[in-house]
Amino acid sequence: MRAQLPGLVLAYDSAGSGKTLLLLHGYPLSRRLWRPQFKHLADAARVIAPDLRGHGDSDAPEGPYSMDQLADDAVALLDSLGLTQPAIVAGLSMGGYVALALYRRYPSRVAGLILAATKAGADSPEAQANRDKSAALAREKGVEAIAEAMLPKMLAPATYAANPGLVAEARAMMAATALNGVVGDLMGMKGRPDSTALLAQISRPVLVIHGQDDQLIPAREAEATYAALPNGRLVLVPNAGHLLNLEQPESFNAEVRTFLQSLDA
Repeated sequence: MRAQLPGLVLAYDSAGSGKTLLLLHGYPLSRRLWRPQFKHLADAARVIAPDLRGHGDSDAPEGPYSMDQLADDAVALLDSLGLTQPAIVAGLSMGGYVALALYRRYPSRVAGLILAATKAGADSPEAQANRDKSAALAREKGVEAIAEAMLPKMLAPATYAANPGLVAEARAMMAATALNGVVGDLMGMKGRPDSTALLAQISRPVLVIHGQDDQLIPAREAEATYAALPNGRLVLVPNAGHLLNLEQPESFNAEVRTFLQSLDA
């Protein structure tokens, strides 16, 4: 499905009914990331998964794409669908940065947060320099080079031998991202604000869920996020890396389902 927003068309999937569960993918991925959640959570919520600008089937204008802008896009999508009630906002990796931006800008639109494989802090100077290097690599050699560079760290080490089909799927998803999307994301993440102080101000329930074997964002970041939250729950998923919802979908879905049910209690 496609939604015409002001100056932008966003592609999205929608399934189920009831409370809204908004799923925000990471970099450089697409809504295909959430296929196991669509299959198994549509009986518990109305699941909405957009392709963020520059990704999948959505428009790919020139960036940078700030996290605030991506949050604005997500709220505009909900508005276009008539979904104005508070939503459960789930974000993985960069999607987590967007989820935090969405809470900061639109707290009344958030019933709960799910922060997966993400962190609250801003980029260090070294990380910012690496964003510039990655953008230069993408411009010079294409998005395929980004996919090849990132692939060895996207999954848990054991996943590469145990699930080659998932490895191929992750690579294809990354390689399909538009060049504008890759560069726009990199520059947006490079300049994102530090959300660490925001954590203590989040009054809504928060599920912090992270792969124990995440090679891109260590599990200690999830532990630090959880420690700063007034109303959080921490889950570390064994045998899972950065794409924990694909690597261990049954465990991930069970935790999300429990979290959704807790909001009804």
